[in-house]
Formats: sequence, C-alpha cells, structure tokens
Amino acid sequence: MKTIVSTPNAPAAIGPYSQATIIGGVVYTSGLLPLDPKTGALVEGGVESHAVQVLENMKALLEAAGSSMDQVAKTTVYITDMNDFGKVNQIYAKYFTEGNYPARACVEVTALAKGAMVEIEAIATVG
Repeated sequence: MKTIVSTPNAPAAIGPYSQATIIGGVVYTSGLLPLDPKTGALVEGGVESHAVQVLENMKALLEAAGSSMDQVAKTTVYITDMNDFGKVNQIYAKYFTEGNYPARACVEVTALAKGAMVEIEAIATVG
C-alpha cells in the first residue's frame, strides 16, 4: 500500500508529483528545492541559504511522514556548480548525526527548477 505524504511545512509540489510517498515502511521524498513553504518563492541569498532551506524542508517533510533526519538511508544532492560542493557539504553535515551519515551521491547539473542552486531527495525509514 502506498501512502501520499503532504505537509504545509514543506513547499507544495510544483507539478504532477507528491511531496513524498511511503511504501513498505520507507519514505521516498521528491527532490526538495529551496522554496519558502509559506510563499512558494525561492529563498534569497547564495548557495548556503539554498542548502539550509532545502534541508529544513526535508526535515519538515520527513517529520510529517513519521521519520527523521537520523532515519535517512540515502540522499541524492544536485548542485548547479561543483565549486559549491564544499559550502553545501558543510551545511549538509550539520543536519545529520556524525557516525550515522546517510549514503549519498552528489551530481552537478546544468539547471534546477525555479533557478535553485541546490536540490536534494532522500530515502528514509519510517517509525
């Protein structure tokens, strides 16, 4: 059985997809952008503010799904400039417990929706 997860504490979907789905005790998030959940607008600032907003959105979405950042098994990070990897990495590390970091891939892409500099998706356990 598939459960759709939706919360006003993370940005609404901007297309025909769900914020997250749960199947078999695992939550799969859609790619999260640095959008303010209240306004739907891209947050101002550089890559650091984008990374913080994405991870705050992830935290809120996982909590709505009955999960947490400590239950994340895998993330995929998309950035528009690999030169920003170090900046994003420093912020990313603050959201996960050392010794319990999830598996991760990081990919540079040409562009992201809404002009974002960072997008992250996650797979986590529930409960």
